[in-house]
Amino acid sequence: MTGSKDDKFTPHPVKDQFPGVEFCVNSNPPWAEAVILAFQHYLVMLGTIVIISSIIVPPMGGSNVEKARLIQTMLFVSGCNTLLQTLFGTRLPVVIGGSFRFVVPMLFVALQDRYSIYLDPVERFRHTMRGMQGALMISSLLPILLGFLGIWRLVVRYLSPLSAVPLVTLVGVGLYAQGFPLLAQCIEIGLPELILLVLFSQYVPYWFKSKWLDRFAVLISVATVWAYASLLTAAGAYKNRPPNTQFSCRVDRSGLVSGASWLKFPYPFQWGQPTVHAGEAFVMLAAAFVSLIESTGTFIAAARYGSATHVPSSVLSRGAAWLGLGILMDGLWGTGTGSTASVENVGLLAVTKVGSRRVIQMSAGFMFLFSILGKFGAIVASIPLPIIGALYCVLFAYMSSAGLGLLQYCNLNSYRTKFILGFSLFMGLSVPQYFNNYVVTTGYGPVRSRSTWFNELMLVIFTSPPTVAAIVGMFLDRTLGYNHKDVRTDGGRHWWGKFKYFERDVRSAEFYSLPYGLSKYFPSV
Repeated sequence: MTGSKDDKFTPHPVKDQFPGVEFCVNSNPPWAEAVILAFQHYLVMLGTIVIISSIIVPPMGGSNVEKARLIQTMLFVSGCNTLLQTLFGTRLPVVIGGSFRFVVPMLFVALQDRYSIYLDPVERFRHTMRGMQGALMISSLLPILLGFLGIWRLVVRYLSPLSAVPLVTLVGVGLYAQGFPLLAQCIEIGLPELILLVLFSQYVPYWFKSKWLDRFAVLISVATVWAYASLLTAAGAYKNRPPNTQFSCRVDRSGLVSGASWLKFPYPFQWGQPTVHAGEAFVMLAAAFVSLIESTGTFIAAARYGSATHVPSSVLSRGAAWLGLGILMDGLWGTGTGSTASVENVGLLAVTKVGSRRVIQMSAGFMFLFSILGKFGAIVASIPLPIIGALYCVLFAYMSSAGLGLLQYCNLNSYRTKFILGFSLFMGLSVPQYFNNYVVTTGYGPVRSRSTWFNELMLVIFTSPPTVAAIVGMFLDRTLGYNHKDVRTDGGRHWWGKFKYFERDVRSAEFYSLPYGLSKYFPSV
């Protein structure tokens, strides 16, 4: 087979800004289109909230009523945090939602013996939530101080494209358990959702010139499969199936609609006065640290898919501080989890090719609306989880590929580059797998000191693939052959050198300056 006459045997050019994005961070689609896109972002972030609440509410003693109210609270606080992050934080098109990394600390609090004395399940739920609130509020101090004091700015300046690849890649890949395993809980609705989503978002653009089908692929595919699942439920397809199958496949088994109130406004300290226990606070601090690392990788990916330049170090530090304030709000309101930059919403930026900041801010409006109008929000939240798992298969994949895209800055013909990449990626997957397997087989983590909280702290840190990969990658990149003349260019540091300081690239002000002239009073460095 011979090549075409038009073949050009030259490397693909390196791009500071990702091409092909139809609406970048500062540009806005038409209002009607923006509203639909905003609802898609709301729909996508809702899945994580429902999953987290389904995990932590039963051990706390809560029923569907507490679960529905917790979801409403999480939506309200997510809306607040999203607006604050897009206005005063990194200003990137990121949704701030619940984090899976806080599940282990939350369960650690929920299973404490002191809560077993409450025989009334509602009373136990409230006292457990107060313990979680106190731990969250203490843990929020870590990212707040690291961000506002500029310490995180100094840390991320050591991040190069080479060490960022495993971090950003494993932010997506590390959530693989929430993809096909969740889809396979009801294969007859999960698989059609995956097929339709891939068809509309990837194949249709090559067949038709219309941008509507691929831009709204998530909404179209979810509505279609949800209707199909409703028909199966109404026809009695799952009438004689096991309870787990019915819970996963039926559209009337979530219990959220019956448990939700028509009108409820979440407010601070709605569960009572928070309580603080030192060990629980330390475990929660670990989760806040992990959330900060993973959110940093998510911010980098969001900048790519929003067609912005690389995020300056001072802007990442600013984002870390506002992330910490978001965790503080989680503690004040009592959400049952801490905040992080939503991975699935960054994947949706890639699916729609719309990285508009305004769309994300409008999605916060839907979070506010459905957090107050509980019944209506519960209807949307009752989408079967296998449909959400199918969405994650595509959205987390896009997040992972954002990390792989950073390889364009690196010299892949270097043994040093290959070792750092391969070793950090491998350890980022292997170490958490060891910790997880140990917990499954023994019921506790491999670190067994006299302090239970220290054991849980280690478990939280080392079950996070991006955290392990980032630590290994940054250490190797900064120590292996550091004084060699080719190390700087092989790792791509020279490409990101101009973004270490805000004023070195004129485009930084275009994307990351604070609104309302606040940059004059709070300058980035």
